[in-house]
Amino acid sequence: MPSKLGIGTRLLVRVALALGSIASPAMAQSVEGPAYRERMALPAGAAFEAVACVPRRTEPCERFAIEADRLVLSDAKGTRLAAFAAVATGSGQPASSELLGTSWQLVNFQGGEDTTLAPDDRAKYTIEFAPGGRLTARIDCNRGRGTWTSSGPSRLEFGPLAPTRANCPAGSLHDQIVKQWGFIRSYVMKDGHLLLSLMTDGGIYEFEPLTKTKG
Repeated sequence: MPSKLGIGTRLLVRVALALGSIASPAMAQSVEGPAYRERMALPAGAAFEAVACVPRRTEPCERFAIEADRLVLSDAKGTRLAAFAAVATGSGQPASSELLGTSWQLVNFQGGEDTTLAPDDRAKYTIEFAPGGRLTARIDCNRGRGTWTSSGPSRLEFGPLAPTRANCPAGSLHDQIVKQWGFIRSYVMKDGHLLLSLMTDGGIYEFEPLTKTKG
């Protein structure tokens, strides 16, 4: 299969070849790297193929290719051995364009039994949704970077956050937010505010558009 890469956005392909009896033990590893660096959309039908060989081996090289949303593993003769879900990371755009490029600051947290917690300063708790599924956040006295994905309408999940490790003062919402960070599962836009909901009705974080000061 010839390699076909049209005009496309930066594509990072991670291939896990720990396939048991399908892949040889010498190939049980992960391969990750940039396949294409242009910042424009891939054309319909674009594909990517790579060949994996191990030095001094006698067997023919295995081949893997990205076909639509699948990773296809073939032998040197082109016989298909297996097909798996392709894993793309890096600059794949999240599904929710309405969040992309927006910045927010925390208004309050609404928990069970009508409990409401408000920050002492809204600007100390912020989230910025960057391109490529990246985000930056400030949680009181700490700042961090992480990832976000939106698999469908109103769906939202945060990846692990890598924050600084300062000790925030008493009364801070820092510890609660960090603990609940990975339990965000959905969002709603209401009256210009962003509502982030925890799984199993665990509560709602309400954000308003971030007001950035000049200078």
